[in-house]
Amino acid sequence: MDRPNLALEALRKLLGDQIRSRSKSNAVESRRYSERLTDAIARYHTNAVSTVEVLQTLIDLAKEIRASQARGEAEGLTPEEIAFYDALANNESAVDIMGNDSLKLIAAELVNSLRANATVDWSHRESARARMRVLVKRILRKYGFPPTFRMKPYRRCCSRLSYWLGPGNRIL
Repeated sequence: MDRPNLALEALRKLLGDQIRSRSKSNAVESRRYSERLTDAIARYHTNAVSTVEVLQTLIDLAKEIRASQARGEAEGLTPEEIAFYDALANNESAVDIMGNDSLKLIAAELVNSLRANATVDWSHRESARARMRVLVKRILRKYGFPPTFRMKPYRRCCSRLSYWLGPGNRIL
């Protein structure tokens, strides 16, 4: 490779674009990948790793991003369900307590219930958004999601609802 710095910069831009496009559908996963990309580039800029090593790190990150996109198909979940699953499973203790299958079931019910209860004007009416927030809380409580872990997943699920609402609208 004649100019590894150019290859590194091109790969960094491609990964950054891919991560930004995923942030619209899965914020939890996007944040994790963005931190890893930033960390790898920061180590390169401080001369802690060589160009070849950081290229290999970025290639591994790209492979992981591609594998995560195929993960939903392998587990039988839609992209929306995967986003809610990631919001719920972001806490390892919750995964240990609830189990992987329970979290998949909660994510699927969240998506189905929210779709069924979404009205045409829910992005404009506070009462409709409040009903959605209550629905998320009820589903988490219904499946026995531990109360000590309930607040962060609730906020992440509501941020997913904010994505559905579109830019400029907040559910919380």
